Amino acid sequence: MGKVTFLNPEFLWLFLVLPVAIAWLFYKRNHLSATLKMSSLTPFKQNRTFLAKAKPFLYLLRLVALSFIIIALARPRSVDVTSKSKITRGVDIVMAIDVSSSMLANDLKPNRLEALKKVAATFVQDRVNDRIGLVVYAGESYTRTPVTSDKAILLQSLKTIAYDDSIIADGTGIGVGLATAINRIKDSKAKSRIIILLTDGVNNSGTIDPRTAAEIAKEYGIKVYTIGIGTNGKAMFPVAKDANGKLVFRMMPVEIDQKLMQEIAKTTDAKYFRATSNQKLQAIYDEINTLETTEIDEKKYYNYDEKYKIFVLIAFGLLGVEVLLRNSVFRGIV
Repeated sequence: MGKVTFLNPEFLWLFLVLPVAIAWLFYKRNHLSATLKMSSLTPFKQNRTFLAKAKPFLYLLRLVALSFIIIALARPRSVDVTSKSKITRGVDIVMAIDVSSSMLANDLKPNRLEALKKVAATFVQDRVNDRIGLVVYAGESYTRTPVTSDKAILLQSLKTIAYDDSIIADGTGIGVGLATAINRIKDSKAKSRIIILLTDGVNNSGTIDPRTAAEIAKEYGIKVYTIGIGTNGKAMFPVAKDANGKLVFRMMPVEIDQKLMQEIAKTTDAKYFRATSNQKLQAIYDEINTLETTEIDEKKYYNYDEKYKIFVLIAFGLLGVEVLLRNSVFRGIV
């Protein structure tokens, strides 16, 4: 009975009538059967039979039958979801991530790149109905993961992103990074297509102007949310390598082309954000997650099993037993 619901639960209010019926039977208990007036009942009281004592319980059968009728009127039924059809029109997303050496600056903890990877992983896990791809760029760019709904592959790819100047030339090519991301998503049939473009510097590499890339995104109806990552003022940046190949850090001023990033976002009807701390970076991805919602059209088919019939049968069965007993076993019992 755990999944039983009532189609007409308002009939259950009739249970309030039962206490009134019980009180009325108790009040009229001496007038419910034929009576005989005698000067003394002492001889009868000592010889009262079991059937005489049990006769009042016939009314209990009637009250129980009434209870079952009330339940039947409320139409109890069990509900079972037999099948479910779910159509999801999600959002296709490409995260274009700057992996230049400056992303190793430690103004965010432990550094900008690791802080981003942690926040981006949470964002990916939250977008359960969407497809996501990864593009990385520095002086050049490449697709690390095509747009996919396989979150396990995506998270593993995101986890292993690292700065490596032997794979990709250093620098900050915002235009080529954005162009690669557009190429990954431009032919998508999703209801909404967005790019999250993150950088911590100024465009100084690549053969594509970022503003031109933004115009191309606009033509395809792609929104580009831009994020400038880095604290205000100065931060410890890698500036060279020592004899052992380890990076040497020096305090340097933080430079982010905020005007350019704002222009890109405005051109594509999106927003620009500035992440100056780990907490601010998390808040930015949370806001983007809220701004770009996914529509889900879900259809469920319900199978109802009506339960009222058994209550009706029990009620009429009890009433039948009462009538039978009253006109046979208890007939003539005072």
